[in-house]
Amino acid sequence: MVQNDKNKSVPKKYIGIVKVGNNADGTANCVKYRFNDLLKFTAFLDTKWNGWKWFNVYSNRGENRRLQVANFTNKKRPDNHTV
Repeated sequence: MVQNDKNKSVPKKYIGIVKVGNNADGTANCVKYRFNDLLKFTAFLDTKWNGWKWFNVYSNRGENRRLQVANFTNKKRPDNHTV
């Protein structure tokens, strides 16, 4: 987490739920990450989870907290750092 001037932790801007494959029983194998930058996060997924399928992006701050704000696939990737 990032520290602000008052020594309070500032939460990451987004939460991402990523489908990285399927379990043996056919259900989705998903992982959850918190991040601030969509482009850096996508590059991280390419490195850590080669073959990831999609990810949903949820706001982690403000009045839209916990609301889905975007979704992306391995083919339809983000083109900006933020939503």
